[in-house]
Amino acid sequence: MAGCAGRPGIRGYALIADSFLTAVAAFAAWLGAATIVLADGRRGLGVGIALVAVGFTAIAWSDGVWVGGGFLLVGCAIAVIALLRAGPQDWGLMPAGSTSRVILAVAVGIVSLWMAASVTTGPGASLRFASLAVLALMAGRLLQTNAAVPALTGAAGLAIALAGASQLGPNDSGFAPYVIAAMVTAGALLLPAARSHGA
Repeated sequence: MAGCAGRPGIRGYALIADSFLTAVAAFAAWLGAATIVLADGRRGLGVGIALVAVGFTAIAWSDGVWVGGGFLLVGCAIAVIALLRAGPQDWGLMPAGSTSRVILAVAVGIVSLWMAASVTTGPGASLRFASLAVLALMAGRLLQTNAAVPALTGAAGLAIALAGASQLGPNDSGFAPYVIAAMVTAGALLLPAARSHGA
């Protein structure tokens, strides 16, 4: 009887732990996107895209999309290796004139959190926050740069966020969006423009 009585409590703790982990994963995705916005160097961009991919992978795994999350990690690993194997290896975090970038990263995070928690309803608040924040920040990154490597990294982050957002619909999209995102992420940073030693 004691074991049976304890089961609801255990299930409740499991749900709380799962919610906490997805919240941490969503924060990691936002932090990664913010890093991509704030960085011009390959190391900074590599850390950023890795955080975005790990965040969305953790959320996907919490929803049972194991295969899709696995593909996403592989695609991200290829992208990070490609970033670190060619071109100057610097961090390039917050170069001169980055105030507007910092404001963008913080403002998007706050607005996305408000929309995910207050404006929209239903389960999946962490995924809504991560998707909104990363989509907005990556779109901003694409608009604010003319350099190839930051733009391609932003495009990779955008693809990952779109894959995550596909899980918010009423129909199960399966793991196909994550496979496509993994291919885009790896492919974008294997392009000759991304591997240029001058980038």
